[in-house]
Amino acid sequence: MGKITGFKEFDRELPKKATVEERVNHHHEFIGFYDDEKLHQQSSRCMNCGIPFCHSGCPLGNVIPEFNDAVYQGKWEEAYRILSSTNNFPEFTGRICPAPCESACVLGINRPAVVIEEIEKHIIEIAFSKGYVKPHKTFLKTGKKVAVVGSGPAGLAAAEQLNKAGHEVTVFERDDHPGGLLRYGIPDFKLDKQIVERRIDLMKESGIEFRCNVEVGKDIDTRELVKDFDAVLLAGGAMVPREMPIPGRELKGIHHAMDFLRQANKRVSGIEFSGEDILASDKDVVVIGAGDTGSDCIGTSNRQKAKSITQFDRNIIPSYERPVYQPWPMVPKLFKPSSSQEEGVERLFNIVAKEFIGDDMGNVVGVKVVDVEWEVEANGRPVKSKLVEHSERILPAQLVLLALGFSNPVHEGMLVELQVGLDSRGNVAASESDYRTTIDKVFAAGDMRRGQSLVVWAISEGREAAREIDKFLMGYSRLETKDGVDLMEEVF
Repeated sequence: MGKITGFKEFDRELPKKATVEERVNHHHEFIGFYDDEKLHQQSSRCMNCGIPFCHSGCPLGNVIPEFNDAVYQGKWEEAYRILSSTNNFPEFTGRICPAPCESACVLGINRPAVVIEEIEKHIIEIAFSKGYVKPHKTFLKTGKKVAVVGSGPAGLAAAEQLNKAGHEVTVFERDDHPGGLLRYGIPDFKLDKQIVERRIDLMKESGIEFRCNVEVGKDIDTRELVKDFDAVLLAGGAMVPREMPIPGRELKGIHHAMDFLRQANKRVSGIEFSGEDILASDKDVVVIGAGDTGSDCIGTSNRQKAKSITQFDRNIIPSYERPVYQPWPMVPKLFKPSSSQEEGVERLFNIVAKEFIGDDMGNVVGVKVVDVEWEVEANGRPVKSKLVEHSERILPAQLVLLALGFSNPVHEGMLVELQVGLDSRGNVAASESDYRTTIDKVFAAGDMRRGQSLVVWAISEGREAAREIDKFLMGYSRLETKDGVDLMEEVF
């Protein structure tokens, strides 16, 4: 523990952001960093609570009080080693993770929680600046070859762990650059692509091979891949978007959010793309869906100078304080605007889309919506909804973005060709105990196995799957993941 009374002396304080007027004119990151004094103060708020529930709140099992203490003491290399022992990519989670660890922070019971995510980001950036982050070149090789299909956070974490164990790792990616949704799903103003490229370059220097523009099941026969490698990890994510099958869905100007974001990211990076332009410029934009992806659509639309942006959600407006039915240490749903929502959007709740309205040319011009009325329990939990009669109205829209999440991985191609077993939700069937699929030598991890989830869950699953693959290949594994240190640092 750093300072015994730190949590009493200092309030939670976040780094300063660029003003809305400034940041909507560029696609760069706009959240600053603490100065040394502020970082010292914020790390001192970690209160040595005895039972650190933040550990259980974090899917990676990050050793949070210990790295907070190291930051308070100014022991940067120690802080980095503690953090990186459980988290391969703190520069990603420190920027885009929703921080379930903070919801479980014991201090958060009656005070604002410790700024765990921001401290994490500071640790890794300081580590990079001081030269602590180096390629992990393993000189004792096992002679085993592992193919990782997909270069999102799950695939990258597994590749890094398997490389540490001494295996020869090849990552197959169907896009032109590695990173998965980190590359083309998250806007640059939240995660600068130089941050992603910096980590990919380190992994290449470590000996990991990346083969881009290669779609397994199309460019490479899946069965040949299984034959050529000692183990295969499927980490392709859940890429089938949820649909909204209402009248008018076929109209032009209605797109899935990820199609919009993917194109926007390519445009910002100067990478060519095919297909029609999906631009929000000078349009009334309606975003359907209230999650992080919807928020990213808002931030991107603001930067493309949309005429207006409306976001609506069928659920009731969340409370400002933790609701009774979501007690600590659960992650509560609160009315807390994202940075993109701060930049300008009209947020509507208790509303559902009933029909998309088009013009004579087949273009969308509006969304017919209807109000929803919720029946609420005494503790505030909404339990049942019904449509409100005579509440129909039309919202103007020349661009509609469906940010409804994802249902399951793409089955056509790789999964059909492999004839791998699926679970009831259409995900690849694999046990959390060993991550093995129904096909010998083939494993699965991340959203492809568990369904749409958080970046920290993807990294965690990649690490866990890597350990199981290592055990499968060698009969044992020295790769520790949750609740332990990475012993490979000592062995090799």
